[in-house]
Amino acid sequence: MAKRILIVEDERPIARALELKLDNSGFDAEIAADGNLALARINAEKFDLVLLDLVMPNLDGFGFLAELKQKNMHVPVIVTSNLSQEEDINRAKDLGAVDYYVKANTPLSTIVDKINKFFNK
Repeated sequence: MAKRILIVEDERPIARALELKLDNSGFDAEIAADGNLALARINAEKFDLVLLDLVMPNLDGFGFLAELKQKNMHVPVIVTSNLSQEEDINRAKDLGAVDYYVKANTPLSTIVDKINKFFNK
C-alpha cells in the first residue's frame, strides 16, 4: 500500500508539482492549502508524512507544528520553505520537524529521494 503524504502548501503550482512528482513516484499525495485545513485532514485521516510550508495564510507552518505537538499527534513532518534563517530552521525542528529543506535550493527530485530514504530507514 502506498505511503500517504499530505502536502501543506498555499502556492498551488508548487503544491501541484509536488503532488504529481510524489504520485508518479509511488506515493499517495494530497494537498491542503493551509495549516487549519491540514489539521482537519490529519484529525480525520491517517497520513504517513507531512510536507509543510511555513509561510501560509490562516495558520502558518509554525502554528501547525505547535498544534501537532500540543495535541500529541505523531506524524513525521518535513519542512519545505523558503525561510532559510538558522533561527527558523531551529524553531521548526524544536517544534518537531524531522527535516528541513529550502525550496529555492532543493529540486523536487531531491525531496522525493529524501522521502524515499526516510521511509526506507
